[in-house]
Amino acid sequence: MSERKLPVITGRGSSLEPKGRFAKLEFQRDLDALDQELEDLPAKVATEYFADDAQSIISENDSPDIPFRYSLNPYRGCEHGCSYCYARPTHEYFDLNAGIDFETRVFVKQRAPELFRDWLCRKGYRPEPVMFSGVTDCYQPIERHLRLTRQCLEVAVEAHQPIAIVSKNALVTRDLDLLSPLAAKRLAKVAISLTSLDQKLTRVMEPRTSSPEARLRAIRELSQAGVPVHVMLAPLIPGLTDHEIPALLKAAADAGALSASYILLRLPLTVEPVFLEWLERTHPQHRDRVESRIRSTRGGELYQSKFVERMRGTGEIAEQIRRTYHVFAKKYGLDQSRGVELDVSQFRPPTPSSGQKWLFR
Repeated sequence: MSERKLPVITGRGSSLEPKGRFAKLEFQRDLDALDQELEDLPAKVATEYFADDAQSIISENDSPDIPFRYSLNPYRGCEHGCSYCYARPTHEYFDLNAGIDFETRVFVKQRAPELFRDWLCRKGYRPEPVMFSGVTDCYQPIERHLRLTRQCLEVAVEAHQPIAIVSKNALVTRDLDLLSPLAAKRLAKVAISLTSLDQKLTRVMEPRTSSPEARLRAIRELSQAGVPVHVMLAPLIPGLTDHEIPALLKAAADAGALSASYILLRLPLTVEPVFLEWLERTHPQHRDRVESRIRSTRGGELYQSKFVERMRGTGEIAEQIRRTYHVFAKKYGLDQSRGVELDVSQFRPPTPSSGQKWLFR
């Protein structure tokens, strides 16, 4: 039987259905027997949303190369559909795949604001900054309607809880009325992920994110409203986007960003086949070069999981990227470590979801 491919699903980062690590059953399509069905397959797949009855909303991190301990994620899965997203394998815990399922089957933590409120009310809680996102984007398209991130921000406002946000969606500016007063008290900062200035590339690499122009506009609006903005060149893809480092940093600085950082492309687990299929489908003329340069930064492999090195890579090309980044980050005044330090001293427990206030703490 000759090998055949399923039709490309338009508007998505992946058309693959890679087998998950925990899958108990594996289904294979008999393509020879399904000629007509293949012709009838939809070119588009709608996003489905499912209620996630999570009992907690805060994840705790102890990785030495990630600069936060606590993160809040109102959504599992992400409609942005970035072909390189390191979070894709998390969907395998639901017996769903890291390809098309990750970006079309999104789980919604409807109780997120309530759970966040009660987490902050824990007896003995010692305030630390909480990162909004950290796994999937808290401002992905459905947030425009569900407003779960905004409701969590309202809890932070009430509690004077310091928060940091990382997003690649300009929707974050919708909440300037909350973020600006928080930032004025050194209780909020935002990191914007900026991967490329080439919209033709971002349109296929990150199909449902904001355009580069919209992200730069978001940086400008946040900065003008007094919200400190950190720019993340994340990920930098060797042989595809690393040449844009100078232009990306200049554009970010011109828009008002205070600091910057970068992360080299990471391809853990099933992110690898998803990214490579995307690369072959959209940039076949560059695949060999990109894959070769990725391997040159990962000791001949496509990924290495060692802490710190996984973020920067090793070898001559990784060092060249590091030097280029630091030269231009310094040139454009973005070489501060992480920008503004958030203030934890103003915290006060919010009213718990039960409505029962504390008499003593």
